[in-house]
Amino acid sequence: MLAWDLSRVPEKKRATLVVLLDTFEDVGDRVHRDLERLIQRMVWLMPNVLFVITGRNRLQWDDLKLEGQLDWAGPECWPLLVGGATEEPRQHTVGYLSAEDCEIYLRERLTVAGRPLIDDRTRHMITANSHGLPLYLDLAVMRFLDLYRRNDRAPVPGEFNLDFSALVARTFRDLTPDVRRVLRAVSLLDSFSVELATAAAGLDRDAPALDLVERPFVDMDPGAPWRHRLHDLVREAVREADDTSEDRWSEADWKRAARRTFTALGREAANDDRARLVAALRQGLRLARDYQLDLDWLADAAFRYVDDFVWEPIELPAQDDGGGDAISTPAEALAVSLSAIAQRQREHRGRTAERLRSVLDSGQLPDRLLELPRYFLAECDRDLGNFDASLDGMRQVADDGGRLAPTAARGLVHLARRVGRFERVRTAVEALGPEGRADRARGDLWWTQGNIGPACSAYAAGRDEALHRDQPGEAALAQACLAFAAAFQDRPRAAEQIARAEDMLGGVSIRWAEIQTSIATLVRDAGVAADLPQRAEDTASRAREAGLTSSIAYIRLAVCLHFLVLGSFDLLDEARERLRECVKGEEFAYLAELSYLMADEVPSADLPCAQWLDGQAAVQARWVAIVEDRRREAAAIRGE
Repeated sequence: MLAWDLSRVPEKKRATLVVLLDTFEDVGDRVHRDLERLIQRMVWLMPNVLFVITGRNRLQWDDLKLEGQLDWAGPECWPLLVGGATEEPRQHTVGYLSAEDCEIYLRERLTVAGRPLIDDRTRHMITANSHGLPLYLDLAVMRFLDLYRRNDRAPVPGEFNLDFSALVARTFRDLTPDVRRVLRAVSLLDSFSVELATAAAGLDRDAPALDLVERPFVDMDPGAPWRHRLHDLVREAVREADDTSEDRWSEADWKRAARRTFTALGREAANDDRARLVAALRQGLRLARDYQLDLDWLADAAFRYVDDFVWEPIELPAQDDGGGDAISTPAEALAVSLSAIAQRQREHRGRTAERLRSVLDSGQLPDRLLELPRYFLAECDRDLGNFDASLDGMRQVADDGGRLAPTAARGLVHLARRVGRFERVRTAVEALGPEGRADRARGDLWWTQGNIGPACSAYAAGRDEALHRDQPGEAALAQACLAFAAAFQDRPRAAEQIARAEDMLGGVSIRWAEIQTSIATLVRDAGVAADLPQRAEDTASRAREAGLTSSIAYIRLAVCLHFLVLGSFDLLDEARERLRECVKGEEFAYLAELSYLMADEVPSADLPCAQWLDGQAAVQARWVAIVEDRRREAAAIRGE
């Protein structure tokens, strides 16, 4: 509204509104980016306002990996944020200070009775060697103070004739042995707490870690799971500095530290804080890969990560060999599995299936973890329309009886519903229980029979159970299904359920549920909205781009309902033909059959018949009533 108001200001009185957002690192680079998402939405919706965003880190909105965490991510949305952009407004990296600014900083940083403590010659030496790097200035000031206190005199300029690595090395040697030990340990971590640092260092007291976090080369992010982190340049220089110190660590020392750190991360991952779980997974996988550690607690953490459908990115930083998805260790196999599973919300399912097959082919995952890529590969095959491959994969996971067996059992129920074996579905649903999301499976069963009320009740029960169990991803999935079912019968209620689904999906990244919610809007508007066929094509294109070809069948059913309500029978025949294109043998044949039953017609003889729960005639009567109700509603809207 503000953007619109600004656009209405007369030309003579118009000015550019400038919004300055400083210290943006306090908002960005979080596991959960809710505040950043709100700010980005403001920027996107106000194109006639100039936002000046400053901070220690570059703005990452051009990174496609942030899809799902932010509403608009990638170079297509933010072409001027991409490195190398020349047009304005673009991203300016301001990483260095001018010589004049360095002098001002050094004069004012340390003063006695209003006069600079660092003399002119020493300031000039520090400025020349810093090349404008603010961190160098902070380290030099810290070293100046240490030397001043130790020797009871002002240091001489020659003591600062050091490049950055040398300054880090000198600073490193000036630390006490215990603080050096902690610094080495936390250089293995992306972020840390005092408790985590103490455990990683193998100490029995916090004092050295408390000393370290007061140093200027340790940054603080209050919103991170562990709020302290070493400046990246210092992390790189610590190992080099350690090689020249008198108490340097051997490779065995580094591996022992990595193992202590890995164990401490495991304890952190064991609590119920999902942000810590994800952060521990990311750091633990890197340590396990770099130091050839057993997966240990990572296995349980991986299953807990996939239990809910939030899908924060899990990516291992590339090694120097640039091997990409090369898999030569169990840690790499697990990392590629989790990365592929999460990225399937942002890439084509075919690419995800390819990566998961490479994990299985590598032979690197231990047996207890094989069900992880195997189940999600079966899920991808289902979405891609590979029914038999999906069925085989689901059966294998269910028969093995592992952590994902209940989920695979629900997957088998889902496949049985696709081929219209509803009696088998009803029997199997009762054995699923909460772990198998039985309520959602019941909802999937009831709507096909035209029992919309029971379907909505089942979906709502599944949603509420997921919220009670603090599973926002599963709750959003159930809500998307509820919106779809409600759209057949109660348009005002459907509008509310669709809005709630969109709101719940805002905090997670589930492409299928987003498409399903869009299909719900098509069903809600069937027979009412003139632009529905084009909207259906747009939704189908989105489904294809994501590799969700199975969703297209439901889109085609919504178009059939649209033309049936309008009484456009020639167009209905064309819509049926397009729906028939989605039918493969028995798969989705029940949807094509429904397109006849809801029209009170005899299904085509060449269609396999579904095993309806209480007979075809009863199902037909319910769907005909649904269509008649929609016709009356559409007529009322048109004023007929």
